Amino acid sequence: MKKNDNQEVEAVMPDERAVDSRAEAFVGVRAARRNELAEDYVELIAELIYAKGEARPVDIATKMGVTAPTVAKTLDRLAREGLITRAKYRSVFLTEDGRALAKKCRHRHEIVLRFLLSLGLDLETAERDAEGIEHHVSDRTLALFAAFADGSRVDRRNLMGEALRST
Repeated sequence: MKKNDNQEVEAVMPDERAVDSRAEAFVGVRAARRNELAEDYVELIAELIYAKGEARPVDIATKMGVTAPTVAKTLDRLAREGLITRAKYRSVFLTEDGRALAKKCRHRHEIVLRFLLSLGLDLETAERDAEGIEHHVSDRTLALFAAFADGSRVDRRNLMGEALRST
């Protein structure tokens, strides 16, 4: 409960969605958060390899704004997950799975960025916001973002009907 300016207590309206439906959404968000760091790292590694021919841990630390030990720990995890290969004191390379994930992340980022720009957001804000949204948006929503950004006509009534039927 929260108090308004007149010190009256207002009841907080509960979300009308079913508890199970909300719990499913929370599970999805937690899964996206777990994958977010790996996705950011492989995307950055791919960008560094493209721009510099290699991805050194020191460059990753600088770009990510973290310490070298943090990068080492994350790279160990990515290696265990089969996304990168590396040798001590050497550059980092993406495996086939790592390259596929980096490509997927880059594609998602570009769609979200185009969508935000098509709404009239400035480039700096759109880039920053796209970096977070790209990890949490469903494939279905991403397809709608792409259609909107590409100027396709989206039948909003149909979308609402589908949303209502799926609940």
